Amino acid sequence: MSTPFTATLEARDVACDRGGRRLFENLSFSLEPGDGLLVQGPNGTGKTSLMRQIAGLLPLSAGEVSIGGVDADIPLAEFCHYVGHLNGVKASLTVRENLSFWSRFLHGDSEWDDMETALDVFGLTEIADVAAGFLSAGQKRKLALSRLFACARPIWLLDEPSVSLDAASVERLGRAIKKHGEAGGIAIVSTHVPLATPLSYTLDLHRLDPVRDPHLDASEGDLA
Repeated sequence: MSTPFTATLEARDVACDRGGRRLFENLSFSLEPGDGLLVQGPNGTGKTSLMRQIAGLLPLSAGEVSIGGVDADIPLAEFCHYVGHLNGVKASLTVRENLSFWSRFLHGDSEWDDMETALDVFGLTEIADVAAGFLSAGQKRKLALSRLFACARPIWLLDEPSVSLDAASVERLGRAIKKHGEAGGIAIVSTHVPLATPLSYTLDLHRLDPVRDPHLDASEGDLA
């Protein structure tokens, strides 16, 4: 990437209803370029739902999520990379072909020439020509995360990204998130596993009663 990201992200009084139950409401936060937000809480508190709301895959029950510092005519979803619980891997395609598919999907007809970087981030170069159907669960997860590098987007939404990863790969993930932040990118991460790199803020959905200020500075020990 030749220039740093400039996007900001703001949530104002966001609420989420699922199955006739309100998971959270009046949730507000503001993230600047380079910020990271760690989303925590027990299962069922709305971590995945919040990610999907930001990605435009789930409607807001109330409130607004907006992006600044970018072209206002482009929808927020176009600036987001969402990696959820499902890997979205095509078993009949090789590792390289899976990434090529996603790069064409994200880039359209424009050429993408950073395949080797995407393969190298999680150590997939040596198995680039292996069909994805033969990969282990951890390798499939690394392939899914490699899509983050198929197209530069400022906002990463990572829902339990370390599932099935070994310790070395969790370290690689932490370094990738740190590098993304250094380039001005924003990362919102839901995880039960400590990351190799601290994030700027912590939002604990379990502590919302039903409202909790999400601006908890990591330096105050919220990531300990």
